[in-house]
Amino acid sequence: MTKDEVLEAIKQMSVLDLAELVKSLESEFGITAAAPVAVAPVAAAAGGAAAPEAAAAPDEEQFEFSVVLQDIGTNKINVIKAVREVTTLGLREAKELVESAPARVKEAVPREEADKVKTALEAAGATVNVE
Repeated sequence: MTKDEVLEAIKQMSVLDLAELVKSLESEFGITAAAPVAVAPVAAAAGGAAAPEAAAAPDEEQFEFSVVLQDIGTNKINVIKAVREVTTLGLREAKELVESAPARVKEAVPREEADKVKTALEAAGATVNVE
């Protein structure tokens, strides 16, 4: 099977199939497809006012994440379909959310779910951040 044949097969897959493929590749090769996320220190964002609190809690982990659709890319229809698959939104609501990018697709979700949503939306051609 050539590289072009593999790419053509991937193009024919649904967003959910692509997400499953990514998971399979991750487990098969012991890698992760998630991009590293840099988190800005709270003290810098607050102008130093919260410096003692931020310094006292550097070991705290974030347990809830938000998935932010930054840009829809060139295939708006696929992104709308992907948003509908990862949320409970109807067609109209998903279209409005996509057209209002940057917009939060999911809020206060565990890291694993946030990564799944990010993978699905990126497979549809969108640019996505996890915060």
